[in-house]
Amino acid sequence: MVFSLRSFSLAGVCLALGLNPAAAADAMIVWPGDWEVETLPQSQPAPDRPSVQVRQRAVKNDENGDPAMVVELTQTRLQPGHDVNVQSVLLEMRKAVQINFVRGGFQSVCTKMKESTLSEIPAMETTCTITQNGAHVMTQTLVAAANDEMAWSLSYAGSADGYAANKAEVLRIRNSLHLNTAP
Repeated sequence: MVFSLRSFSLAGVCLALGLNPAAAADAMIVWPGDWEVETLPQSQPAPDRPSVQVRQRAVKNDENGDPAMVVELTQTRLQPGHDVNVQSVLLEMRKAVQINFVRGGFQSVCTKMKESTLSEIPAMETTCTITQNGAHVMTQTLVAAANDEMAWSLSYAGSADGYAANKAEVLRIRNSLHLNTAP
């Protein structure tokens, strides 16, 4: 079955070599030159909704020009005094992703959530294996982190082969992510 990674909703959901920097108020991602990077529209601030400051998606295409891996980073400014339960946020992200896959005729199984880091910020993460008719078609990792001022979500997903082939590069991207954690 042929499917487009672009069509999957990457919840909330960011490097090393060939440089394509993208900077925002408090986040810095350096993308390799062979990734297609787009800054996604920001949501309009509302009294009941935090302000999204950064939302970027980058796509690495395979030799046929089809998306092999998609990475999305969202940074949200928190309202003063708002405390984020990162584990609950990640649970909701995972639930939303799984519901979207079921609606598309896929099944997903996710690993137990585990403690992690995003930049130097404590985070939670999980990885989901997506199947269709018993065949592994996609893998997606979800990461959520927060401090007193900001919350971040990072999602990276790829076809079964694309995820395996690009995982090391995505981890380099993730490990080089710079988030301004100063109060």
